Amino acid sequence: MNEFEIIAETRTDTGKADIRRLRRTGKCPAVVYGAGKDPQPLSIDQNDLNKHLQNEAFHSHLLTLKIGSKKQQVVLKAMQRHPVNSQVTHLDLLRASAKQKLHMSVPLHFINEDDCPGKKAGGVINHLIVEVEIICLPKDLPRFIEVDMEAMEINDTLHLSNLVLPGGIELTVLSHGGDLHDQDQPVVNIAEPREIEEEEEVVADEEAEGEGEGEATEEAEDEE
Repeated sequence: MNEFEIIAETRTDTGKADIRRLRRTGKCPAVVYGAGKDPQPLSIDQNDLNKHLQNEAFHSHLLTLKIGSKKQQVVLKAMQRHPVNSQVTHLDLLRASAKQKLHMSVPLHFINEDDCPGKKAGGVINHLIVEVEIICLPKDLPRFIEVDMEAMEINDTLHLSNLVLPGGIELTVLSHGGDLHDQDQPVVNIAEPREIEEEEEVVADEEAEGEGEGEATEEAEDEE
């Protein structure tokens, strides 16, 4: 059984007033589309949805959508939230066809951070990208992609070209024959320890204050 099963009901009332009434009953409006079939408006229990959303894998995983007695494979393509309370207000679900590639955002998991030489030397780790856009068949869809930082030193940077991708996975930046090196974004780097920068700033401030005091003393002597 799929780890994530979404139980949904079809709906025919799609007006704004109907949707507001739906939300007041603890339901979240949604739509499923794709695979050459017509879009189908749905409603999903808000509490069940919130439980699923607590798991990061829900966002980049094949989901089982159950409508009545029928089940189908889908992926989460878009999600809208209320600007104030962050409650989910709408879901877009895409039907997954075994032969049709998916365009998905997948999270990055950074491993061996604490053991890398740069971290042990006091370097500051900066995660510059936390997810990547990929293309793959549904069967190859990964929950996440690992970024191994084991060998990183201070001032080292890992780029998209350094990612080790699972089989069947392609970065979206290469999907149209593009050159990765033209869009080879940095993913993570290790900067110099902040303590050194702060000490340098303190020394510079003290030197500036000393120069200021010296100039004031010279001016006072000249006046005498």
